[in-house]
Amino acid sequence: MTIEAPTITPLTKRRLMFVFIALMLGMALASLDSMIVSTALPTIVGDLGGSAHLQWVVTAYLLTTTVSTPLWGKLGDLYGRKRLFQASIVLFLIGSMLSGLAPGMNALIAFRALQGLGAGGLIVGAQAIIGDIVSPRDRGRYVGLFGAVFGASTVLGPLIGGLLTEYLSWRWVFYVNVPIGIIALVVTALALPAKLKITQHVIDYAGAAFLTASAGCLVLFTSLGGTTLSWSSPALISIGVGGLAAAGVFILIERRAVEPIIPLRLFSNKVFSASSAIGFVIGFAMYGGLTFLPYFLQFVKGVSPTASGLRMLPLMGGLFAASIFSGQMISRGGSYKKYPVIGTVLTTIGLFLMSLVGGSTPGWLMAVFMLIFGIGLGCVMQVLVLAVQNSVGYQDLGTATASANFFRSIGGSFGVAIFGAIYANVLPHRIHANLGDRVPTKGVGSLTPELLRTLPVPIQHGLTLSISEAIQTVFLYAVPFGLLAFGLSWLLPEVELRATVRVGRDPVETVPTPEARSSLEEVELALERVISTENRALVYESLAARAEIDLGPQACWLLFRLTEFGSLTEEELDQRYKVRPETLSTGLGELEDAALIVRRPTSPLEVTDAGRVVMDQLTEARRAGLEDLLEGWNPAEHPELEALVRRLAGILMADDDKLLLAAESATRT
Repeated sequence: MTIEAPTITPLTKRRLMFVFIALMLGMALASLDSMIVSTALPTIVGDLGGSAHLQWVVTAYLLTTTVSTPLWGKLGDLYGRKRLFQASIVLFLIGSMLSGLAPGMNALIAFRALQGLGAGGLIVGAQAIIGDIVSPRDRGRYVGLFGAVFGASTVLGPLIGGLLTEYLSWRWVFYVNVPIGIIALVVTALALPAKLKITQHVIDYAGAAFLTASAGCLVLFTSLGGTTLSWSSPALISIGVGGLAAAGVFILIERRAVEPIIPLRLFSNKVFSASSAIGFVIGFAMYGGLTFLPYFLQFVKGVSPTASGLRMLPLMGGLFAASIFSGQMISRGGSYKKYPVIGTVLTTIGLFLMSLVGGSTPGWLMAVFMLIFGIGLGCVMQVLVLAVQNSVGYQDLGTATASANFFRSIGGSFGVAIFGAIYANVLPHRIHANLGDRVPTKGVGSLTPELLRTLPVPIQHGLTLSISEAIQTVFLYAVPFGLLAFGLSWLLPEVELRATVRVGRDPVETVPTPEARSSLEEVELALERVISTENRALVYESLAARAEIDLGPQACWLLFRLTEFGSLTEEELDQRYKVRPETLSTGLGELEDAALIVRRPTSPLEVTDAGRVVMDQLTEARRAGLEDLLEGWNPAEHPELEALVRRLAGILMADDDKLLLAAESATRT
C-alpha cells in the first residue's frame, strides 16, 4: 500500500520558522491597523482638522480590507501566492508611509483606503501560504496561532496606538509598519518557495466593483448626511440612489456569475440570513463603540492616549474571555443559540450604560460598563460563523464562511460612519446650548485634548460637557441597533452541530479572521483541528477494535511507520525515534507474533502481505471514522472531499513522535 502525500512545498524547520514569523508579522500589521488608530484619532483630528469626517479614517480602511479579501484569495490562487503576498506588503507599506505623511484629513482617508487594500492581501495570503508549506498534521496549530495573533492584535491595538501617539507622534502609528513590513518582505523573498499551489478561478471582477461602489456610496450617504450635505441636497440624494442602484446591479451580476462573491442562494438558508444580519449589527456596535470610547476618555476624562488604551482593556479582555468561554461551552454541549441571545442582551445593556457616563463617572464604574459591553460582543463573535458553517452544504462552506465575516466587517464600516455622523450633527448644537456664541463651532474641528486643557476654565468645562453629551447621544442612538440584534438572535435556528464544526474551531480565536478558503480547505482545516485534539493511544485502540484486529497502540503505530518508510532495521528505528528499546520491542513483538512482519537479527524489518492487509483495514477504519465526523457532508457526492478523507486517513495515522509517546504510555485493555 502507498500512502498519498499531501501537496505541499516542503521546507526545513529553520526555513519554515523564518517564513512563519514573516507571515505572522504580516497578519499582525493588518489586524493591528484596524484598531490602532482609535486612540490616536483625537490627536489626528486636532492636527489635521476635519472632525466631521474623523470616522472615515477607520471606515476607509475597514471598507477596502473587506471588499478586497475575496479578490486577493482568488488572485493568489491564479498567479501565485508568494507574488501576491509580496505585492500586498508593498501596497500596505506605501499606504502606511503616505498616511504618516498626510498633510490633511482628505489625503489621510485616501491613503488609509490604500493601506486597507494591502491589508486584505496580507490577511488572506498569510493563511493561504501556510496551507501550501505546512503538512496537514501541523496545519491546524499554525492556523490557530494566526487566529490568536488576530485576536491579540484587536485587543492590544488601542493600547499600542496610545503609546505611539503619546511618546512619539500620531504619525508613528503608521510609520511603525514600515520596518516591520520590510522585514516580512525580505524574509518571504528569500525563504518562501517561488512556486506554490496554483488553482484556476473565474474572478467576479464586475461583482466586486459594484459591491464596492454600493457599499462606498451608502456609507458616504450615512456619514455626509446632515453634516457636509443637507439631507435634501441633490448631491446627497444622488449618492444614496447611486448606492441602491449599484446594489441592484450587484444582485443581477451575482445571479449569473460563475463564482459569485456572495452566492444569492445562501440567503434562502435561515441560519445564514439570521447570522449575517446579527453579525452586521454586532460589527456596527463594536467598531462604532471602539472608535468613540478613546475620544471620550481623552477629551472628557482627560487621560493620555496611553491611558485611554489601558482603560479599554476591560472591554477587550471581556470580549476575549467571553469568546473563548462560549467556544469551549459549545464544544462540550453542542448548543449555540443561547450565546447570541445572551450576548446581544449584554451588548445592548452595555451600549445603554455607556450613554449614561459623564465626566463625573468613576473610572471603576466605567470599566464595569465596558466589561459588560465586551462580554456581550464576545458571546456573539465566534458563534455566528460556527452556526453558518454548520448549516450550509459542503459546496457553499467556503463562500458562506467568508460571507459571514464580510457582513460583520461591512457592518463595522457602517457603524463607524453612522456613529461619526451622529456625533458631527449633535456636537455643534450641544456647544451652542452650553456656550452660546462664545466658541465658534467651526474651530472645534482642530481641537486636541492638550489644547482643550489650555483654554479658560469656563470654556474648557463647556466644551468638555458638550463633547460628553454628544458621545452619550451616539451610544444612546446605538441602543435600538442592539435591540434589533437581540430580536434577530431569536430568529437564529438551533441546528445540531456536526462534530467537525463543534470541535474544529480554535479555542483562542476571538474575532474570526477574514477568510478566503475554499470549501475543501475549510473541511480540511476543521478535520485537522479535530484530529489534533484526539488522544492518540485511544485512537489506535478504537481503530483496532473497529477493524476487529487484536493489536496494541505501539504495534499499530509501528505498522503505519514501517508501511510509510519501507524496510528499516531495529537499529534505524531506534535512531530515528529515540525511545526506550522496550517500547519498540513490545510493538514489534506483537507484529511478529501476528505474522504481520518478518523480523531477523541485523536485517531490515519487512511488512508481510498479511501486514499490508491489516494496514489497509486500519486505514479504512480511520477513513470511516473521519467520514463520521462529516455527517451531512457526504464525501461520496464530492470526489475531492472523498480524496481528502482518504489522504488524511493515511497521513495523520503515520504521524509525528507524539503518537509514539502516547502509545508508549498506553496500557492495553
